[in-house]
Amino acid sequence: MYVIGTAGHVDHGKSTLVKALTGIDPDRLAEEQRREMTIDLGFAWMALPSGRSVSLIDVPGHERFIKNMLAGIGGIDAALLVIAADEAIMPQTTEHLAILDLLGVAHGVVALTKADLVDADWLALVREDVAARLAGSSLAGAPLVAVSARSGHGLDDLRTALDRVLDATPARTGDAGTPRLPIDRAFTIGGFGTVVTGTLIDGPLAVGQEVEIQPGGLRGRIRGIQTHKLRGEGALPGTRVAVNLAGIHHSQIRRGDVLSLPAAHTPTAMLDLRLRVLADAPQPITQNDGMDLFIGAAEVRCRVTLLDVESLAPGATGWAQLRLERLIVAARGDRCILRVASPSLTVAGGTVIDPHPPRHRRFRSEVLSALETLARGTPDELLLQALGDGPPRDWAELMHELGLPEALAEDALAKLVGSAKALRLGDRPGLHVVAPTGWAKLEERMLPPLRAFHRRYPLREGVPREELRQRLRLGPRALGPFLDMAARRGLIGQSETCVWLAGHLAMPDIAARRDLDVALAAMARTPYSPPAPALDGELLAWALDRRMLVRVAADVYFLPGTYDELLAWVRAVIAAEGGVSIGQLRDRFGSSRKYALAFLEHLDARKITRRVGEGRVLY
Repeated sequence: MYVIGTAGHVDHGKSTLVKALTGIDPDRLAEEQRREMTIDLGFAWMALPSGRSVSLIDVPGHERFIKNMLAGIGGIDAALLVIAADEAIMPQTTEHLAILDLLGVAHGVVALTKADLVDADWLALVREDVAARLAGSSLAGAPLVAVSARSGHGLDDLRTALDRVLDATPARTGDAGTPRLPIDRAFTIGGFGTVVTGTLIDGPLAVGQEVEIQPGGLRGRIRGIQTHKLRGEGALPGTRVAVNLAGIHHSQIRRGDVLSLPAAHTPTAMLDLRLRVLADAPQPITQNDGMDLFIGAAEVRCRVTLLDVESLAPGATGWAQLRLERLIVAARGDRCILRVASPSLTVAGGTVIDPHPPRHRRFRSEVLSALETLARGTPDELLLQALGDGPPRDWAELMHELGLPEALAEDALAKLVGSAKALRLGDRPGLHVVAPTGWAKLEERMLPPLRAFHRRYPLREGVPREELRQRLRLGPRALGPFLDMAARRGLIGQSETCVWLAGHLAMPDIAARRDLDVALAAMARTPYSPPAPALDGELLAWALDRRMLVRVAADVYFLPGTYDELLAWVRAVIAAEGGVSIGQLRDRFGSSRKYALAFLEHLDARKITRRVGEGRVLY
């Protein structure tokens, strides 16, 4: 399926020609029919001699409606440039041709309409003038076909010419990636609800899919899909589609919003572009100029930051960053148009190199080098550029950022891993990727703090995981895959709570062990009223971690065997007598009230017992 867009000056017969070719009047608005002038986008379709079905987008030619023209021309595969033979090239012919050139529309046919109104000599002059004007543009060498929409002369030749041009136009594949539908119309139909229309790009849509409309984040479901007024179960890229949505009201949608899959696209308020100024632009683009950006079906006001020059002269190209007044959805490789508001005029166009850039400082060599790489890089070069020597990157987020189809990205990653230029950390969905230099930096940041921690706290098992994550400056999702790889490489050991250097054993030295043995022996001599162990805090914590003793209060500790004996007795007494008191526990074991009270309050805190009056019962 292909989409052809018309272009040309007002009153040169675009809509009349579309109706003659297809039998469909693209002027759907009553005002358009009354004024006999196209105001907004119109749509039609037809079968060419080869049998291929094509959609046609008819655009307004009047300069006042150029914004409407730009909302529909972005997703076309080929252009039908309409020039009236009796008037030849006019101002909007020139502007529309410039727009097609800036958008990179490299396939098209020129229809010389109203050919029945001129003689052969005049028609020959018009052909020469048009061919000369096309030279140097993206439509250079396009076939010129003389037609008369009213008499029908030349229409078959025009259909044949369109067929031949589309033979050389790459078809859009159905599995190119995640679907995007820039919305050029949103309305409601009684009994059906919200309908949005646009030219589908990048991937397929299917009935029943959950979808999201950005930048508003509206969630809904596809109830139905139509192409050329025929219902279907799905639609492929390169198709004009109407999508019936459930769960979203049409008033919530604006022209320029993008329909896609949930969480597939992140809106942006900044774009990095390779910008080209038209040779006949009235003046240079200067730093911080305010302009109107047209991308997809969206229009948004923006400010221009020139990254490599003080000003961009007519005919020049350069790197620019656009700061947008509101969020839009864009992807790497998208073409766009820049216009000035007064006088209303197209002055430049560009290609999106990075749809989610950081804010750049001007004239930075590293920024310009990175943009050059992104502009010409292969998928593996782009991955390496994005990884740099930074921390591990979430693979799903990285693919989205680069705008690479999944199959190409996976192949590129396999190539980099195979050549030891990248490391895979973990598996999907938590897969992270890092370059060897980035890994080396993390090792350099991780190992010294671990060694220092073990020197300072030799009896602790390791550094708490969260403390280490903050030292490494890693995101929560990246820590686990990184530590797993470090453990497989024999660098560390880890548990659910902490991390330690491989080979580290938290063991007391001979003197500390002797102190511990003395304390435990003293406790064993009076097990039910033991003295508090006089131990260093680190040694005490080590012994508690290994249950060599049990703390029941700030200054009350029991040996594990004694603790278990007391707990079993309390449970048994409560089971037999319905409760137990401090006095019973004290008298049974010959301790003091201090120890009996501390033990029973400890059981209360653990919710083994609870206090009722002067006694305790099971919780």
